[in-house]
Amino acid sequence: MLVHQILSQKRSATIWSVAPDTTVYAALELMAEKNIGAVLVLEGSRLAGIFSERDYARKGILKGRASQHTLIREVMTSEVITVETEQRIEECMQIMSDLHIRHLPVTYRGELVGIISINDIVTAIITEQRHLIHSLENYISGGTYQ
Repeated sequence: MLVHQILSQKRSATIWSVAPDTTVYAALELMAEKNIGAVLVLEGSRLAGIFSERDYARKGILKGRASQHTLIREVMTSEVITVETEQRIEECMQIMSDLHIRHLPVTYRGELVGIISINDIVTAIITEQRHLIHSLENYISGGTYQ
């Protein structure tokens, strides 16, 4: 399965983002409202970073920063790893595992088109495995292979 297939199956194709001068508090409000664990940080249409719950915990709370007065640019991860729409999800899972990250922005020909999470990948793999098991069960029982 490829990344673009995961994006096409997501309920919401909206890319939730904030600007670098947004307060951490405002970003957290957005994340809570949308029930997401990270937001992309955009300067215009350019990907400037990503801000996650982990960034908040490690660079905000543990450093004693007040979320109402701290700007995203101060706590975001600015070296963002991205993947392309044609990459295999196994590659994405390996990247996430190796780098201990849970979100990957997705680009197509250099343009930001979405974001996938570890949950999206796990869900896709489970769905793919269920289909394979169903097909094998049909094959073994003499049914038609789909």
